Amino acid sequence: MEWKSHRVDVILEQALVEDKATSDATTSLTIDAGLRAAGSIIAREELVVSGLGAISRIFEIYARLDPRPQAQTRFEVVSHPEMFDGVRAHAGQVLAVIRHNARVLLSCERVILNLLQHMSGIATLTRKYADAVQGTHARVLDTRKTVPGMRALEKYAVLCGGGTNHRIDLSSGILIKHNHIALGGGIKTALEHALAARKPGQRVQVEVRNAQDLEDALMGGAEAILLNSMTPAQVKLSIERIKKENRWIPTEASGGIVLENIRGYAETGVDFISVGALTHSARAADISMSIDAEPS
Repeated sequence: MEWKSHRVDVILEQALVEDKATSDATTSLTIDAGLRAAGSIIAREELVVSGLGAISRIFEIYARLDPRPQAQTRFEVVSHPEMFDGVRAHAGQVLAVIRHNARVLLSCERVILNLLQHMSGIATLTRKYADAVQGTHARVLDTRKTVPGMRALEKYAVLCGGGTNHRIDLSSGILIKHNHIALGGGIKTALEHALAARKPGQRVQVEVRNAQDLEDALMGGAEAILLNSMTPAQVKLSIERIKKENRWIPTEASGGIVLENIRGYAETGVDFISVGALTHSARAADISMSIDAEPS
């Protein structure tokens, strides 16, 4: 993850502005402006870490938003060499220690924790799905079912958990889905238009829901197939049919896939399994921050 990218800066700055971190009424009235403190970020449950790289960037952006001397003071974010995004942490482990001006640390605390809890929650859930398909050919994909404005960080969290990113946005791939088919004159017509006008290097994927859809997609020249809302048995039969084509056609299963049944889908031989729950239903990880004054 490039933490100093514009798209990430926009997310982090908006989080600080939303919380009015530079106008922290309680902290400004109760904490000495020159006090320094150390904040220990602690995992309160077993989790997969994601988002540590954002911490320093949050303070850098805060300093840009707040011209007061306290915001411009030196800070450091230290973690154990074995603690980084993508590793499993156990309950009680310290993920990182932050040393900074106490006012700044308190004012940024909630933004830091919100981000780490959300991203680590996604990474933790993704790891469960990735573990469930281990030993098979299948890879777990995310979707575009993300919180508006948070997609870049959520998809990075999926990578931290061992998942694979699907389309980052609507411009990054061609996926002809059910509504495109319904409004575009059917599978054959929609495929014909997409194949004729696509940009170089763009693969055309088509969603199919039954055997007839699959035949139409293959006859029309589909270059990848999304097997939607099928049972594992139906997916297996579809893959056997696709393998009869004299070309490589990546396959993806989606729809109604949960931890309890993903192994069955993975064992069909499908290449990818997309799971919207990775980003739209991940529970926030339990992470806290303990802050103590440092000796002057």
